Amino acid sequence: MIEIKMQVDGMQCGMCETHINDAVRRAFPVKKVTSSHSKNQTVILSEKNIDEAELREVIGNTGYEVVSVSKAPYEKKGFFSFLRK
Repeated sequence: MIEIKMQVDGMQCGMCETHINDAVRRAFPVKKVTSSHSKNQTVILSEKNIDEAELREVIGNTGYEVVSVSKAPYEKKGFFSFLRK
């Protein structure tokens, strides 16, 4: 799994978060997507890598601007996660 964190400029409320989340879900096969207007951040969990240019285009079409994108491998965190090491 891969975790993609984006700094998104222009989100003002919960409805803005919903617009971005819905756009991402429609455009890409993702496991989970969450947004926070207070942090100006969207976090996507996906099995496959998502092209950054396509991601910027999808978000841009909703009227918001992607400031930065960072990608990292994602490991599920849980109570017994320390046993997997």
